[in-house]
Amino acid sequence: MQTMPHGFYKNLLDNLHDGVYFIDIDGYITYWNNGAERLTGYCANDVIGSRCSDGLLMHVTEDGDCLCGNKCPLGATMRDGKSRKTEVYLHHKDGHQIPVSVRSSPIYDDTGKILGAVEIFSDNTSKLAALTRVDKLITENLTDPLTKVGNRRFTDITLHSRFDEVLRYGWDFGILFIDIDHFKMINDTYGHTVGDDVLCMVAKTLQNCIRSFDFIGRYGGEEFIILLPNVNLDTLNLIARRCRNLVQSSSIERDNTRIRVSISIGGTLSRENDTPQTIINRADSLMYKSKRSGRNCITLDKVEACRYLPANET
Repeated sequence: MQTMPHGFYKNLLDNLHDGVYFIDIDGYITYWNNGAERLTGYCANDVIGSRCSDGLLMHVTEDGDCLCGNKCPLGATMRDGKSRKTEVYLHHKDGHQIPVSVRSSPIYDDTGKILGAVEIFSDNTSKLAALTRVDKLITENLTDPLTKVGNRRFTDITLHSRFDEVLRYGWDFGILFIDIDHFKMINDTYGHTVGDDVLCMVAKTLQNCIRSFDFIGRYGGEEFIILLPNVNLDTLNLIARRCRNLVQSSSIERDNTRIRVSISIGGTLSRENDTPQTIINRADSLMYKSKRSGRNCITLDKVEACRYLPANET
């Protein structure tokens, strides 16, 4: 049987849609394919020769728990020789977190000794497909031109639609009012261009925190609103915590400075006599309670207002 040349296999890997990289037994990255560059924004020259533990990709769980170090699936694969598949978020070069499906497998030498490992990662197709469907429905005049989420007008339209569903079908919903902490200081310290980059980073991370049928809009300045149908207080709290944790673990690097931000969140469920203005005001007031509590906090209305969803259902 004819043996394929080394260049054939490299060309094959470089043309895969998925990201692929190899590490040696000491954790140094020795190969980085074109798919990895496309998914992460990092080119081969950025990463080859560095170690996973250097924290370039900074894999985290949906709760913001960092996997670099002892919790690293790739490191565990090298220790026990077992292949693994994990759903995680990785840090894009532009700063935001993206959901990926990660598969790690050991690499053996001719004697059966582990000499490294390979990680293959791909888009979380279910979330990305959902985002694509949403993109097709949103026209340019309903999208915030900077962050690419819904604009104020689209947010108001969607909020009224949620109230129509309450009246027609009894479908209650939840709302999260989100404000970036100390955003003026970011603009004053680094300039408005960096401030815009921070807004985009937060918006993209928040998009990846919510369900496919939830809505996110930029309500003004550094404020975002998320509308969540079919939730109870427990689910509202779960999604709010995911948003807070993943934004806190996101960052951008400008002029050799890593910039991080946090968010303050106020959340509530719709009530029987609510109007669009009353629920916005209530969520906004709860958000300011988070600000007064020290920022990077979540304050939820403790009234379980969903009338048709059981309190223990998530």
